[in-house]
Parts: sequence; C-alpha cells; structure tokens
Amino acid sequence: MKTYILPSLKLTGILILICSILYPLLIAGIAKAAPGGGKGETIELNGKVVGYALIGQNFTDESYFTGRPSAVDYNAAGSCGSNKGPSNPDYLALVQSRIDTFLVHNPGVQRSEIPADLVTASSSGLDPDISVQAAKVQVRRIAKARNLAEPLLNQLIENQTEEPLFEVFGTKKINVLKLNIELNKLSR
Repeated sequence: MKTYILPSLKLTGILILICSILYPLLIAGIAKAAPGGGKGETIELNGKVVGYALIGQNFTDESYFTGRPSAVDYNAAGSCGSNKGPSNPDYLALVQSRIDTFLVHNPGVQRSEIPADLVTASSSGLDPDISVQAAKVQVRRIAKARNLAEPLLNQLIENQTEEPLFEVFGTKKINVLKLNIELNKLSR
C-alpha cells in the first residue's frame, strides 16, 4: 500500500504546485507583457477610454462605419456565437433581415456586393474588425452623410488596414472603432 500511496501523494503535491501556482503565475506574467498589461488594450480619445481594441461596438448612425453583427449584443460577459447552422430557418431569416436592413441604409449597393462579415456574427459575437471590402461597400453612404469625397474615405480605409500576422496568418482587416475615430477627425 505504501508503494502506491506515497508516490501518489507526492505526484498530487507536485501537480498542485504546477497547476495552481506556477502555471497561473506564468500566464499572469505573459499577460502583463501584452498590450494593456493584461487588462485589455483600451482605445482612448481626448484622455477618455472610448472602447477596447478587441471588443466590437454597435454603430447605428448613418455617418459611421458599421461592424459585424453580434450574437450577444456586444456584451463581453456573454461571449458566444449563435450556435445555429447555415440550414437553420431562424438563422437564415436573421441573415436575410440583416441583408435587407443593410440594403435599405446603403442604396445603390447590390445584394451580391455585401460581404458576409456584415451580415453574419463572428463565433465570439464580439469581433471588432471587418474586412476591407466590408468597409469599402459603406463608403458611398458615409460620404453622403458627412459630405466627404469618396476617395478621401477610401484613403482612410487604406491607412487603417491592418496586414495579416507575418503577412501569412489571417486576412487584411480594419478595426471599426479606430476607423470611426479617424473618420471623426476628418469631419472637423
């Protein structure tokens, strides 16, 4: 019996030390080295925090770029996707409703021009980024609402485009909050 119990107790003690103390300290140390010091990367405007770089926000005003829809109404405490498959009738109706709403607010845009990321939520429901095409398809509406030239908005999109990690992992993307902050600077 001593042959099994003593080694089991030693192994349990070692694993408690590793899993309950060393590993959490290692992860906390890595988080402190990350942007935002483990508290999230905040975006500030005039000395006030206006949002977080990794959490999407809902922009409904015609004069702003809109981001991805959220399955959790942009509530970071309840991050999740819809869990509905592409053949689910409720999901299809929701996507169709989003397409119809987008077309109403963006006259002149054809259904085939709407990127999927403007009518489907991400798996977390909190994605702060959109594709370059998703930003460009909104240019006409925003130019009209703000009385700005479309080439100026296209240049803004180009300036705010983030390249894929190591130019390999992911796709080009644009943080909607950062884009809208820069958009406000243009309108001054």
